[in-house]
Amino acid sequence: MMSVHIHNIPSARAFMAASNTTQCLCNNVLLRRRKIPTVGYQFTIRQLSNGFHRRHMYSDVSKASEVALSHTLAGIDSIQSSAFIHTNKETSELIENLLERTQRMMDATAANVVAFSGGVDSSLVAALVHNTFESCSNKAGGSAQAVLGISNAIPQSQIDMARNVANTIGITLREVKTGEGSDKAYIRNDGHACFVCKTHLYSTLEGVANAVMEEHQRKDNTNNSVILYNGTNADDTKDPTRLGLVAASNFRVLSPLDQITKNEVRLASKYFGLPNWNAAASPCLRSRLAMGVEATEKHLKAVERAEEFVRRVLDLDTSRDVRVRMLAGGKAMVELDSLNGSDDVASVLRENGFDKLCTEELGFKSFGGVRGFKTGSVAAMPSVKKFIIIN
Repeated sequence: MMSVHIHNIPSARAFMAASNTTQCLCNNVLLRRRKIPTVGYQFTIRQLSNGFHRRHMYSDVSKASEVALSHTLAGIDSIQSSAFIHTNKETSELIENLLERTQRMMDATAANVVAFSGGVDSSLVAALVHNTFESCSNKAGGSAQAVLGISNAIPQSQIDMARNVANTIGITLREVKTGEGSDKAYIRNDGHACFVCKTHLYSTLEGVANAVMEEHQRKDNTNNSVILYNGTNADDTKDPTRLGLVAASNFRVLSPLDQITKNEVRLASKYFGLPNWNAAASPCLRSRLAMGVEATEKHLKAVERAEEFVRRVLDLDTSRDVRVRMLAGGKAMVELDSLNGSDDVASVLRENGFDKLCTEELGFKSFGGVRGFKTGSVAAMPSVKKFIIIN
């Protein structure tokens, strides 16, 4: 079952046309040189009125253009503008480099497909690919889209976030079911589940892209290629537990972010106005399972419901890291960042029935308490020797 969401966001060209007409919204060097980075921009419009500067903030490009145009038509020529709030030299260079790197990777006549999760990394890539593609003059037979793999390992909250981000960007979003949940090698969770999962994902993405290209070929008799993108950043490449990177290499997946850090990813995402720029990392639910704990639907749903409970009771927003790990023997272990007083937090959870929820409804054997959050705390050091890497 495949559903397609097509979103209509004011295009860069439409915005630039409006801003050129009013001659008041285009004094940023990056915007003058490129027509692409307009998603989620905030524009400051100062109107001089009786010697008093009023500042109006707009995150909607079309609204900013509309207001500026209305002022111009009314004969008010005192409007000034400054581009997005981050206009320092380092940030401008970061964005410029990302856009140029994406442009070098892209073939606008190909099917450009982003492996999209709704996390900040893949969201930034989706914004870069979408804007770069829209700026290309020759894209006959080409396309740019984000594909979200749906499985039991993806919590509903992440799916909702992905839809929201795609809508903000304006990129076409396709949701497709992936098959790792029925793969015994994945279910075993013996240290190689990430490789198996990503292999299924990229196979699915490649299939979607090929289907799109076949449709274009029937329409205009073109013979184009497929380009896959993901959100791998420079910090990810230093993590030896990420066997998904091996799968990405096998499928020749590209990433415009592989030379920048996670902090730079967040800075660029904030620049683009992405709603999840400061959201905590949210890897798949399988990552909550200790090695050897089977990645079954029951176990994945258990950690999803447990984390929802913890966030609700402790009133934690998406910027906070929260994990409920399923350890060997079925023990539930809660991990929180910026933890002060783990015993007190555990007591609050028990008072609200967390231990009973875990043992009586979710299938955990016990509640082991609360500890500080650590990325990959139950990850094993895998071996990559058995996998073939295609160069």
